[in-house]
Amino acid sequence: MLENLSTQQRLLLATGLSVIFFVIYSAIFPPQKTEITETNKTKSENQAPNLANNGEVLTPTAPTSSPISTNNISTEDKLVTVKSKDFILTIDNFGRISTKTLLGEKYKNDKGVQAQLVTKFSPKPLEIRFEDVDLNLLAFKNEYKSDKMAIDVSHTPQKVVLTQVLDEVIVTKKLTFYPAGNYDVKIEVTGGKRFFVSNGMRPDVNEFGFVVQGAMVKVGDQITIIEDEDARGTSIFRDVMFLSSFDRYYASIFYNLAPTQNIVIEGDKFENPMVFVEGLQQVNFSAYLGAKDFEILESLNPKLTDAIEYGVITLIAEPIFYILKEFYAIFGNWGWAIVAMTLLIRLFLYPLTYKGMLSMQKLKEIAPEMKELQRKYKGNPQQLQAKMMELYKKRGANPIGGCFPLLLQIPIFFAIYRVLVNAVELQGAEWILWVDDLAKMDPYFILPILMGASMFWQQHVTPSNFTDPMQEKIFKFLPIIFTFFFITFPAGLTLYWFVNNLFSIGQQYIVNFQFAKIKAKKEAEEQK
Repeated sequence: MLENLSTQQRLLLATGLSVIFFVIYSAIFPPQKTEITETNKTKSENQAPNLANNGEVLTPTAPTSSPISTNNISTEDKLVTVKSKDFILTIDNFGRISTKTLLGEKYKNDKGVQAQLVTKFSPKPLEIRFEDVDLNLLAFKNEYKSDKMAIDVSHTPQKVVLTQVLDEVIVTKKLTFYPAGNYDVKIEVTGGKRFFVSNGMRPDVNEFGFVVQGAMVKVGDQITIIEDEDARGTSIFRDVMFLSSFDRYYASIFYNLAPTQNIVIEGDKFENPMVFVEGLQQVNFSAYLGAKDFEILESLNPKLTDAIEYGVITLIAEPIFYILKEFYAIFGNWGWAIVAMTLLIRLFLYPLTYKGMLSMQKLKEIAPEMKELQRKYKGNPQQLQAKMMELYKKRGANPIGGCFPLLLQIPIFFAIYRVLVNAVELQGAEWILWVDDLAKMDPYFILPILMGASMFWQQHVTPSNFTDPMQEKIFKFLPIIFTFFFITFPAGLTLYWFVNNLFSIGQQYIVNFQFAKIKAKKEAEEQK
């Protein structure tokens, strides 16, 4: 059956199946990641010992797991509360960030609960583990003391000093919190004891299964991602630009690290990555715990925008997000920004798609002659191929003329898919009427139904030269299949696909009209 399909029909079917495969694959498997290779590990472990900030020799060493399960240590007791107009953060009696709640309507879930970025049963940001096992045990018995019980950082930064006494060892954490949700960290440990500062597990606000979750380390221009359930052994990195534990929308990020600082990543019992900053006597760095909002990250440090990662299509996705952001600045509405971005991309592709549509019209015109050739040379495929090429040349038809525009749109669609699925800016963003959150599925299924109807309409106006009824049925079912999949997709992504279809329909009408005029003029000249 497939051998009777035209080149364009085969490619169109392949495109549809590719999109469906991409969606199913993304739902089952995470996006492409960069593995921690054995070469990376060997290089790190074989390097000469580095100097710590204070000049002491710092040899790479993995953090010692505490015999005490930190999961069972209560985080109910609040030592310090940090308030802002945008968040509430608490530090527990063990000097760790135990909760962070993001305020505002956009961070509420369907039950009206605000986004909570630190879970109760997981390692917390700023938790310290010691290489000395006995000291590690003591650290989870002796509580910290603070110079302040509560601070408000809504308008100005505020400092907090935490102190923990462990026999002859004194731990001091000097923390400065800022209105944007970032904070500076200076940790001092007396007695020359080696310690490890936890970045915390990735925020557990898991609302969508089509994205990667885990840890990220950027060294130079290389980004290494270690996904959840894929962290094996221990790896050490140096000269780190930033490190991040992240999910779809949120991240715990450490940055402004010393070039000689050791960053240690090891897997827990579930093979989820745990990230630590290694220290001896003293460490200094900056941190951020919150949404992966482009403007916030850029304001903290432009390099942190790389923490918003789109997989292997990042090169295409980043400029698409930039265009989307610029349109939002114009319209003040993310829905209309998606519409404008879609139209701009289609206008950019217009010359190519126009040629492809003309090519398909010409192929439709010669379809009867092609069918006759297939009947005449059925038993001689080589001669059939030669006659077909001769017919193409004679009538000015290009069998692959409609392929390239479709091929070009595949990576663009995947890039837009990643942008719209990962953009925290769309969370809680309204469009019009019933669409009150572009990051969630359409609650009334209106957009998916409109999208499916537009695909049927597009098929109706697009030239086809089916020779097999079964082929035609396959293509007619594609809109139904797409509608089924898009029902659970974010409304923003469905809106893009719907507007894209409407533009294609309009363009096809123009091509059909122009081709009909050319054909009528040609027939009139032949009758003279």
